[in-house]
Parts: sequence; structure tokens; C-alpha cells
Amino acid sequence: MALALFVLLYVYDHGERFEHHGFYNLLVFLLIYVPLNLVIVSLYVLYTTVPHFLAILFLAVLGLACGVTVALRHYITVFDQGMFDRMRAVPGECQWQGNNYPLVDLLPAGTQNFWAGSMMCKPEDLKFEASIDGEGLLSVNCSQSSVYVDILPETREWPLKDKSKWQVFNHRVLDRTTHVPYTKPMQLNPGTQAVVVRCGTGSKIVTRVSPRPSELPKFTPPADTRSPTEHLEDHPGAPQKRPNVMFLFVDAVSHRQFYRRLQKTAKVLATLHEPGKTELTELFRYHSLGVSTDNSTKAMYMGEIFPGRNSLPIWAYFRDRGYVTARVETSCEDWATTYIADMFDSLDFSVGGRSLDYEMSSPFCMPEFYPSSGNSFGNFKGPFSITARCLYGRHVHEYGFDYVNQFRKEMREANETRPYLMMLNLMEGHEGTGEVLRSLDNRLSQFLVELKESGELEDTVLFLLSDHGLHMGLNFAFLNSGQIEHKNPFFSMVMPSYLRSYVDQHTRHGLYTNEQRLTTPFETHYTLKTLANWPRYDQQDFDRSLFTPVKAARTCAEAGVGANFCMCK
Repeated sequence: MALALFVLLYVYDHGERFEHHGFYNLLVFLLIYVPLNLVIVSLYVLYTTVPHFLAILFLAVLGLACGVTVALRHYITVFDQGMFDRMRAVPGECQWQGNNYPLVDLLPAGTQNFWAGSMMCKPEDLKFEASIDGEGLLSVNCSQSSVYVDILPETREWPLKDKSKWQVFNHRVLDRTTHVPYTKPMQLNPGTQAVVVRCGTGSKIVTRVSPRPSELPKFTPPADTRSPTEHLEDHPGAPQKRPNVMFLFVDAVSHRQFYRRLQKTAKVLATLHEPGKTELTELFRYHSLGVSTDNSTKAMYMGEIFPGRNSLPIWAYFRDRGYVTARVETSCEDWATTYIADMFDSLDFSVGGRSLDYEMSSPFCMPEFYPSSGNSFGNFKGPFSITARCLYGRHVHEYGFDYVNQFRKEMREANETRPYLMMLNLMEGHEGTGEVLRSLDNRLSQFLVELKESGELEDTVLFLLSDHGLHMGLNFAFLNSGQIEHKNPFFSMVMPSYLRSYVDQHTRHGLYTNEQRLTTPFETHYTLKTLANWPRYDQQDFDRSLFTPVKAARTCAEAGVGANFCMCK
């Protein structure tokens, strides 16, 4: 009877709109219901067939309870720990509300989606080589007679109306993809950022950064890009070198989940703290501003949850101030269209074309990853699936890192004097089981090693952060520890020592102080604004950034966190 009811509920609502998480929630309860009933039946059978079963069961439960208690005490102890410190009991500062028993830590890795398959990607059966050289010539070494190339469109100049994620953006990409036979040599158009090479039954995505940074046309910002209230000042003694900014955003990852699922990355990140070269800041009381991505990213990118008409995101601000700007979206989504399109008087022009030099989105709209019909946000395919996120034999995030590395290489080889802003958006944390995030650990930790070994961090500010913790699944639904995690996203920032020493001198170690104070994405926004203007900056922005200590014993109301959402007592 109950199973029939579940089937009827699925037919009625299986979560076509992802905000409702309809089918995922149904799946969770189904997975609870079936094993629970199997356990009850098994216990009854054992009770009726095994002598003294109740005594045996009691001893087994007692032993299990002792083991769980010891393990749970350990996980309570490590819950607030970071790389070099922990969330300390500072009088007057935010303390998490309610009891914190992180039972989810007792589950071995993979427990919540063991039935969803391996987190590894199955390699393509047919292997071949394909590359694009510096002149835009595509070379393919394929043993098959039929070789085709899908030339993916460049999306940055598309109007907002063409980039809606509800089965619009992906269809526009597919409609504007050119499918042609490969001819050697094949010269790609200057704007082409990515192609899919089809060699028999095998496929491979090949990306490049085009045009080269040294060939970018000079960008002259419109006269109205600076707010009338912005007053940039010269600050004697401020280092003149403008830093690069690397912004790695991993959606839906709490402070604890970062250490739970990205253990290799955490170890490598700790090695980036090398006083005299680079210094790391980790915020322990970083508080999200809403249930989902909306409020926190609006605050982070716009500086306000309710932005004004025709407001532009932070990457436009950087570009207006001479930065080379690039953004990689690994979920076939345009952030501006999804979150602030209703703020624009017209959807017939592009925010991306106005505000970015490079955009990489189209490969992640391929139907082999992002379903071209039905529910694009299902449990077993798409950017929020509980299975490994794979495309042509590789994890989706690997293509994102490929493009970031190509961009870094192009900037170095061009001896480009302009600083850059590179933003990479990763979605592996955004799914109900909390297990897929593990698939990111190897490549993300390797990328951090590459950054360190290249020496780039000595003139680059690195952000590695999230917007909120997981907002679905067993931990969030049933445990207070899940509610704490939801409101406490991970935040870390690595700064060159030349910049950190100046900031510390002028704020009495504001970054260090803020590690233990209540902070939010609003402070992240003003930190980004200050960096974009460097070495000049608006003192008011500087005072609202993470560089300056926020008020001691700050309340949620003072921080901009709604009273009903606040997790502080």
C-alpha cells in the first residue's frame, strides 16, 4: 500500500522545478522506508528463530551505542576546527543555536549514494588526440574515417533572454552549434572558445582562450559605471602592484562539509600559508544570507540583496577598472540572467558582453550531461545529479580547470601587465546526498598545488568559498547540526604577503580578527571592490570589507542576516 502511495506521489509531483526538490525528497523517504521495513522484518524472523535473541540484541545494541558515543564525541570536537585554529568560545560572539550532534559524520564515505554508482567517470572506448594551436588551427589524430567537429557558440554577448536556464540556454547553444566534417587543417574563427570533436564513437571537448589577452580590443567603460558616492583616494604607502584575483566558488559547501569531503584539498590549502610569501585567512563564523544561492550571491556580487535597476555584477566592476575578466560556469547557467535579470529594463542586450572578456559555458550544455528535454535537474543526470558528473569520459569540472589553466598560461606568455579576475563556478556540492563533492577533491587539490608551484600566488588573491551549506538531504532535514552547516558556508582567502602586511598595518590585523567574528557575503563584496580599485580605494568600501575588523559581538541584525534565518544565539 505504501509503495503504491509513493508511486502515485511521484506521478503527481516528481520535482520538475528544482527549487522544490520534489523527486529527491521522495527518493530519500523511499530509501528510508524500504530498508527500515526490511530491518523490522529481519528482527522479527530472528526473534522467532534464534534462542535468547533479545539478550543478544541488547548486548549488540549496547556495544554499538558505546562505539557511536565515542565516535560522536570526536566529531563534536572536530566540527568547528579549521586549518590552524577553530571557532573559539569568544564572549559576546555568535555561538550556534541548539545542540550539535553531527551524526552524519558517523556514516562512512559513500554511504548515502552507494547505490548511485562509482564517482569515477568511465573513459571513452575510443581514444584519440585533438588540440588547438596558438593560431587557431584544430588538429585531430583519429584512426576512424568519419570525423566531425561541433563548433560551440561563444555565449558572452548573447542577450539575457537567450540565457535562461529553464530549457532555454541549453537549446540556444545546441541550435547555434555548427556540425561540420573535419578537414585538415581546420581554421577556427577567432571567437570560438570550444569545440567537440567526434571521432567515430568517441568524443572530446577541446577548449582555448581566444582572442589572446594581448589581442583583446581596448575596453573603454561607459561614463556612468562609477557610483556618484564612490570616492577613490590615494593612500601613501599602499603597494602599487595590482593583484590578480582567482575566485573559486563551490556551491552548497559548509565549513564542516569542506573538511569532511575535500580532505586532500584541505591539506594542500594549509600549505599555501607561507608568511613572507602568502598568508591564509579562514572565517569560522561566516554566515549565509538565505536558504539558497539567491541572497548570498547577490550580496557577494552586487553588494545588496535587492539591487537597483540595471545594476552590474562585480566582474563588470573589475573590467571597468582595467582587469581582464573571465568566468567559467560548469552548469549551463548564466548567473546574471538567473538572479538579476528582472532588474534590467531590457533583456535584449547582454550583461556578459558588457562585463566579461571571456566566458566558458557552452560545453556544459551538451545533452550528454545536461538533458535537452524533461527535467534537467534530476537525480541521475544533469548539474545536480547524485551520480558522478561526467562528460565524454571526464568529470565536468576537469574541463573548467582546463580552461582556467589555459587562461593563466596565456596571461603569462603575453607578459600581460593588466591584472586578471578569473571566476570558476563548481556545482559538485549541490546535491542531496553530499557525496558527489568527493569527486572534486583530486583535481581541486592538484590545481592548488599547481598554483603554489607556479609562484602565482605571490601576486594573486585566491578565494575558495561557498554561498551556503547543503539545504536538502537527511542531515539538513532532521538534525540541528545540518541547520548549522546550512548557515555556515566555507570561506578561505589566500593573499600575497606584500598586500597582507599593508592591510594588517592599517587595520590592526583586521583579517585575523575577523576570523572569529560574524561575517557575511556583504564583506566579501566590499573586499572584491577594494581589490578592483587597488592601489587607490574608497575608504568606506575598505572599512566595510574583510580587511577592517567588523564590530565585536556583532548581531545578526547588524550583519544583515534576517532574524528568522539567524543561527546565532
